[in-house]
Amino acid sequence: MKNFILAIAVILFSAQFVLGQKKHSDAVIVGHVVCNDEHIPFVNVTIKGTTIGTSTDGTGHYRLVNLPVGKLTVVVSGLGYKTSEKIITTEADKTIEVKFEIEEDALGIDEVVVTGDKGASKRTESPVIVSSLSPALFSVSQSTVLSESLNFSPGLRMETNCQNCGFNQVRMNGMEGPYSQILINSRPIFSGLAGVYGLELIPTNMIEKVEVVRGGGSALYGSNAIAGTINMILKDPLVDSYELGASTSLIGVGVDGADDPALDYNANFNASVVSDDYKTGLSVYGFYRNKEAFDANNDGFSELTEIDNTTVGTRFFHRFGFRGKLAVDFFHIDEKRRGGNKLSYLPHMADIAEQLEHKITTTAVSYDQFFREEDKLSLYASGQKVDRASYYGVERSLADYGQTDDFTYNVGAQYDAKFMNSSLIFGLENTHSSLDDKKLGYYDKDQDIYTDNVTISDQTSNTVGLFAQYTYKFEKLKLSLGGRFDHYSIKDKAADKQAHSDKSGNVFSPRVNVLYDILPELQFRVSYSQGYRAPQIFDEDLHIEASQARRVIHKNSEDLKKETSHSYMTSLDYNTTIGNTKIGFLVEGFYTKLNDAFVKESSDPDENNVVTRLRTNAEDGAKVYGINTELSIFPSRDLSIVAGFTSQRSEYQKPQEFDTKSFLRTPNNYGFITVDWDFAGNWCLNATGNYTGKMYVPYYGNTISDPIAGELRESSSFFDVGTKIEYTTQLNGASVKFWGGIKNIFNSYQDDFDRNIDRDPGYIYGPGSPRVISFGVKIGNLL
Repeated sequence: MKNFILAIAVILFSAQFVLGQKKHSDAVIVGHVVCNDEHIPFVNVTIKGTTIGTSTDGTGHYRLVNLPVGKLTVVVSGLGYKTSEKIITTEADKTIEVKFEIEEDALGIDEVVVTGDKGASKRTESPVIVSSLSPALFSVSQSTVLSESLNFSPGLRMETNCQNCGFNQVRMNGMEGPYSQILINSRPIFSGLAGVYGLELIPTNMIEKVEVVRGGGSALYGSNAIAGTINMILKDPLVDSYELGASTSLIGVGVDGADDPALDYNANFNASVVSDDYKTGLSVYGFYRNKEAFDANNDGFSELTEIDNTTVGTRFFHRFGFRGKLAVDFFHIDEKRRGGNKLSYLPHMADIAEQLEHKITTTAVSYDQFFREEDKLSLYASGQKVDRASYYGVERSLADYGQTDDFTYNVGAQYDAKFMNSSLIFGLENTHSSLDDKKLGYYDKDQDIYTDNVTISDQTSNTVGLFAQYTYKFEKLKLSLGGRFDHYSIKDKAADKQAHSDKSGNVFSPRVNVLYDILPELQFRVSYSQGYRAPQIFDEDLHIEASQARRVIHKNSEDLKKETSHSYMTSLDYNTTIGNTKIGFLVEGFYTKLNDAFVKESSDPDENNVVTRLRTNAEDGAKVYGINTELSIFPSRDLSIVAGFTSQRSEYQKPQEFDTKSFLRTPNNYGFITVDWDFAGNWCLNATGNYTGKMYVPYYGNTISDPIAGELRESSSFFDVGTKIEYTTQLNGASVKFWGGIKNIFNSYQDDFDRNIDRDPGYIYGPGSPRVISFGVKIGNLL
């Protein structure tokens, strides 16, 4: 493993010597970018087919120095604006002025996306629909961490699964979290352990944008991309900039029967610096959060956990010559969370305690080299180490401390070739993960002995994948044919096994996409893809539900087979302008057939009240189908309205838990709406709404006659409404933004949480928080 990473690193760093540095040409381009007679700040200005680029400054002007001599294509692009290109000819020791007049693109038609086919393309030219979550949405939705924003994309729904520790997951098109693959800069290093709480640990101030691709993506991204992919793209240093922010929130204001409101403090910063020749850039960012626990029914046990989270990170780049670029990313998350009761006590002194301490370190190195006009070779290596200290215990148990260590890395190479009417992407990558989960030894005073550490899971998995996709354009028709061949191997040694249990297999995942431009404003897409999930450890396996009545753990059956999927999608994407109003409408149908679908069989409690949910394969599988819609309306530059709605069904072919075919905790209908209105001068008003339909939720609590067997309950529906107001002013060349907001104004929140020490902590559904009042301030030169 180490030799493999070292070899990639040698290739990355030696590339500079092979390619060599270019002599200074002193060819310079200067200019400005305007739209509707206004200078536009902070839009990207790049040279096509090179790694050269910058952004306009706060006045809308830019400068590119030491350029190649000859014919170049200058490209201007930015979120909310159409891409513009100009071909110019540079000369040594000469400065050329190139001015751009660009058009607004409120509907994101010209937005460049990278997740659809592992290569950069305009959104309307991508073979699959790519939805984006931008910093503007983070602001409108009052999202300080990634999980708070994911409800505002079609087909996505965040849910919380435990009162004690706040374990949450994102469901895409009705499927559980492990069916979606979380990427960081397009690399699959977000492990199962990181996924248990990870979406709540990623601060939005480190993210440039999030790209979401719904539907089977395993043909390009490997295992666990059955429902789709969520790609977090980190911020890149392009200009000298800084930003500072702080906010305070009160959770549970005016909630009947609740304890006092809980305080939630946040502080963040971003800064970047770029050298005068734009060859080297560095950005740094940080985030701190301190959130108190919230008790919704005043029974002394938390419904929302306390969290103390510190995140720091950096991104560095250096250009070698005009066509080579090295980039390095690093970030570290240090988080502690605690739920249950007696939160100021040591965990084993509480009646119920679920406490986690995470140290997550992520590092990535990539080298991009352009060839010919736009061909690009990418070499990359990335890794993530997770160190988790845990306690899942009740009744002052000393036996429930644990230590989990996880390391995941991904190394590979990819080549993008551009031709006149076609393109080819192919590559090879290796993803490896090792996980060691232990229960720690302790002193048993009753027997006067020291117990040893007990291994719960010792698993390694390795996947070698070869992928390719060829795309050809016939006038209005674009056809993409792709496939991925994976060889996976999994070795697992649990506490009750004397030898490793080895599972391996070869999987070919094809993908076919068709894009047809019916009209310039109307696009039709249809696709088929095949995906799979290997029988490895998943995020929920590393979470334990704890109460006095019972403890729930998750395991894989020894004969668990891989799960395969067949996904079909079709969509119509319509974007037009009527008068001064821009309108976009997307309707997307999806159907996924799951063969050997994973299901859980619950055991009776053992002598220690431990219930094991064993993952097995469902007979005859399952199916998920439905429709996603999204409507975008921009009546003017100052007002935008975006709404999405999903209607779907998720069903097993044969009844499972509680003798039902329906996926549990999965509403048939859910949706969102956002409104952003710059209503007067420097004032801005935002509004959001999130609808969650009725769903079936299992209950194993203390208010029924047989809590072991449990009962199936149907939840009510919820509509979570929020609003926010902002005021921005100038201060000595910087912008200062003051804001205040309310989430869940009408407190559309679960009102029947289970109570006391023998409660069912998994009986939690609906919106993730009650009414929250927040206010904050930001200052920076990029606001």
